[in-house]
Amino acid sequence: MVLVIDIGNTNIKCGLYSDGKLANSWRMSTVLEKTADEYGIKLMAFFQQTHRDPDDIRGIIISSVIPSINYTMEHMCRIYFQRKPIFVGPGIRTGIDIKYDNPKELGADRIVNAVAGYDRYGGPLIIVDFGTATSFGVVSEKGEFLGGAISPGIKISAEALTVSAAKLPRVELMRPESLIQRNTISAMQAGIIHGYVGHVDYIIRRLKQEMDCSPKVIATGGMAGLIAAETDEIDEIDSLLTLNGLYLLYQKNAR
Repeated sequence: MVLVIDIGNTNIKCGLYSDGKLANSWRMSTVLEKTADEYGIKLMAFFQQTHRDPDDIRGIIISSVIPSINYTMEHMCRIYFQRKPIFVGPGIRTGIDIKYDNPKELGADRIVNAVAGYDRYGGPLIIVDFGTATSFGVVSEKGEFLGGAISPGIKISAEALTVSAAKLPRVELMRPESLIQRNTISAMQAGIIHGYVGHVDYIIRRLKQEMDCSPKVIATGGMAGLIAAETDEIDEIDSLLTLNGLYLLYQKNAR
């Protein structure tokens, strides 16, 4: 079995692959202060709950957007699985041509999504990852990662509104049917959701203009379902894109 770990700013997503298929997946909070033992014990509990044997793990691959947590996770893998993990980063074989000015600046999650997206859907392609930040990645017909855009995620945007405006409360992210609302909470929900959909629509349309073609648009990430339901610019939601990309990269780089 292969363990894949995607470390994001808010959550850590883990997937367990057996015979080339995702057998189990788990999610836990990203907490920088946690130790290797705390993460290891949490993973051991997941394994026990699903009747999986940690000794069956033959390899581990990790993508991380938080460099300061990487040593902790590597230490955890060595202690609890007796495996040295592969980290997605410079020097890893991807099978795609990265056209970034400085490839070392490119987030590991964006590399992983590009690899998975091109493998499954081909190109040209736009991948929208709705996480703590929302990233837009562009992949050419030939499998080149051309770049893209990054903007604040919808949760960050909503939080900024409540922090900066003293009388505005935190609200649940759900869409009212109408934009004309007669109470503060519904008015905030309408503005946040519809406003963010407009933001996403505009960026995708501009990307299509600059690409001068009709790419397939794939959405992934925790908030993908909420936004994709409100726009015609997104063709498909692929919630497993990042985990599948990690497994593909493991296959390309395992020795």
